[in-house]
Amino acid sequence: MKKILLESWLNLPLKEVGMPSTPNVDPVRYPAETFELYSVPSFSCSAPEVLPGSNIGSTKQSVEPNDVLLCKIVPHINRVWKVAPKGLNRQIASGEWIVIRSSIGDPDYLRYALSEPAFRQVFLSNVSGVGGSLMRARPKAVAEIQIGIPPLPEQKRIVAKLDALMTYSTRARDELAHIPRLIERYKQAVLAAAFRGELTADWRGTEELVGWKEFLLENLVQEGPTNSYSPQASEDGQGTLSLKLTATTRGILDLSPKAVKRLNESIPPNAKYWLRKGDILVQRANSLEYVGATAIFDGPEQTYIYPDLMMRIRVSSNSLGTYLWRYLNSDIARQYFQSNATGTAGNMPKINGKVLKSTPIPLPPANGMDELLRLVDNSMSAINTIYFELAQAQRLRTRLEQATLAKAFRGELVPQDPNDEPASVLLERIRSQVGDTKQRGRKKVQK
Repeated sequence: MKKILLESWLNLPLKEVGMPSTPNVDPVRYPAETFELYSVPSFSCSAPEVLPGSNIGSTKQSVEPNDVLLCKIVPHINRVWKVAPKGLNRQIASGEWIVIRSSIGDPDYLRYALSEPAFRQVFLSNVSGVGGSLMRARPKAVAEIQIGIPPLPEQKRIVAKLDALMTYSTRARDELAHIPRLIERYKQAVLAAAFRGELTADWRGTEELVGWKEFLLENLVQEGPTNSYSPQASEDGQGTLSLKLTATTRGILDLSPKAVKRLNESIPPNAKYWLRKGDILVQRANSLEYVGATAIFDGPEQTYIYPDLMMRIRVSSNSLGTYLWRYLNSDIARQYFQSNATGTAGNMPKINGKVLKSTPIPLPPANGMDELLRLVDNSMSAINTIYFELAQAQRLRTRLEQATLAKAFRGELVPQDPNDEPASVLLERIRSQVGDTKQRGRKKVQK
């Protein structure tokens, strides 16, 4: 981490900033007492859990108001939390938090300092574990990471400035978060108009609406629906590649490593499960929101099979396949699948081949399908451009936020005041007070 060169600042390792030894608390011994629990999952809700001791299954650590909590589990997720003012209940925290309690650092200043890019970079270099949820920061190594400590009044000025700037950033983040829902509504409105014949009405006139007919899906396919199966997979498997359910959940094919698994066995070359270009894959089981999610396979042939949570259908032409893919991902088809799914929302709702074959499919006049698909593709291309620009805006907001934090902890965000007491003087006074307290304690023991 870059050295702070400002004379009134100090570079201190976290252990000197303040990493107390926190006493353990076993809530089970106090079953009727209500606790305020700072658990890792509750961080995303921005509020601790309020639970009786009987509902807390393991030993926790005692924390105090204004303690700063630095999460050591899955460290690539930036989780830093400040303990709220004391209420009616005892405050405890999961052992997955490293507790920072300081006399020299303002808690809000420390909260920002532990979130800024330079600190996070060093923090992530001191982790252990094989990846994912097994990765943890090592507290002894974290204790040696240095952070810049300015004079206390300057800390408060930095916090005030960052609070104001982060308010704008948070507002921008919240506004951007609404956009995907609006885009999805627009996308579904385009598809609904397309499948009602309204999108091409200007092209064909009133005869366009008259020429539409409804078919059952089983009357449009050449083959299927065909189920597959899911042989055992493992991280060191050497067999055939198989799609995971996530490969089609978004309605487009995903062949990235996270959406594919390697099986322990090799599927024979003549097996019926191999995928070929143009195959339509429909999820037969998932959450209610995604049951029926559909994608077209366009990867290399004789390379992937599909899992038993999907069904495959094959049709006679690329145009019909694209049309069915668009239609089966529309709200019209999704509502049909949801209303015909078996199982509950918490028990993976399912559709079967019979439900899929009975799906009503509205078809335009034979010579109108290509024009309809062209218009839909044009609209979807415009929508994808909006998604791209949204992603750019989100990345820019994140970069600006990180740049602001970096500037703050280089001492460049707010002006320095030569009248501020240097951090070194404050630290010396704190150490002197601690020494006096220990000395008085020893004298009492001698008496």
